[in-house]
Formats: sequence, C-alpha cells, structure tokens
Amino acid sequence: MSLHADALAVLTGWRAPNAAQEALRERYVVHLREHPDGLTRECRPDHVTASTVVLSPDGTEVLLTLHAKARRWFQLGGHCEPGDETLAGAALREATEESGLTGLRLDPVPVQLSEHAVPFCGPTRDVHHLDVRFVAVAPAGDEHAVSEESLDVRWWPADALPDPQPDLVDLVALARGRVQPGRG
Repeated sequence: MSLHADALAVLTGWRAPNAAQEALRERYVVHLREHPDGLTRECRPDHVTASTVVLSPDGTEVLLTLHAKARRWFQLGGHCEPGDETLAGAALREATEESGLTGLRLDPVPVQLSEHAVPFCGPTRDVHHLDVRFVAVAPAGDEHAVSEESLDVRWWPADALPDPQPDLVDLVALARGRVQPGRG
C-alpha cells in the first residue's frame, strides 16, 4: 500500500470527535482524492503533513519544539518524505527526528486535524498544511535533543503551555484523554 492509499484509508475511516473536525476530515479526503501528490510539499497550495504531540509517561507534561522559522511552540511534526509508508509512520519519524527520543509509543489513530496557513513554507507563501495529528508517549527517563529545525525542545506542564493557542490546547486535551481515558 502506498503512503497516499494509507492516508486516504486512515482519513476515510477516522471518527472525528466533533462537527468541525468532521468537516476537516471530509476536506482532507477530497484533497487526497483530487491530488495524487497531495502528501508532498510540491502540492500547492495545500498538502497533508503529519505531527505528533508527545506526552510524558504520566501524561502531565508535553514535549514541544520552538520552531526555528515560526518562532512559536508547537508539537513535533512536518512534511511526509518519499520513504514514509504510512501517515502514522511519518508522524513518528518526524517526532523522533525532532526530539531525539527513541522508543516513542505512537497511537496510530489520529487525534486531531488542523488546517493552517504556513507563510514561511514555499516561495509564494500561500501554502496551507493539512496536518494530521497523532499522540505518542515518551519512554521514562529518555533524554530529548534539539534538532536543526528547532531553537529549543522542552517539556511543559500540560496545563500550562507556553503561548497557549486554542488549537494546541485542544490537541493536548484530546491527546491526554486518549492515553488516559477520563482525562482531557
């Protein structure tokens, strides 16, 4: 199965948590059906990306990256690459590369979708990422690192995020609820 076929299957079968997420899910599915290259950064103005919110083993902390280009704190993630076989695999690869953590336990079912403009992505600055977000739990005691794409990578209390954008707050709450039912 190709990455495109995997992404289409994942998004077609995903149960969105609310009406707004369902509208995004439908948009992503249409995008992929209309664009065989819809997961590549060359697909303009929109392309699917994959990201991961990484939680501490007890779910009280979240590992975020201070993105070098955006200069804001985000979950780990980015563009799909030619060697990626699955959307979840792309999200795990990005999280591992950007955090230096090994042994992340990724839930292969998306937790949230987010469409957002990325003015620093591409020469025309009219790019939108159709981000598919996953959740992973970090192994206890593993040390993280800062990648070339980041200015900093750091653990934050899940209930005290830096510059808390509603999208990130919702993502963390959904992720915590996924790994610790009854929370979030």
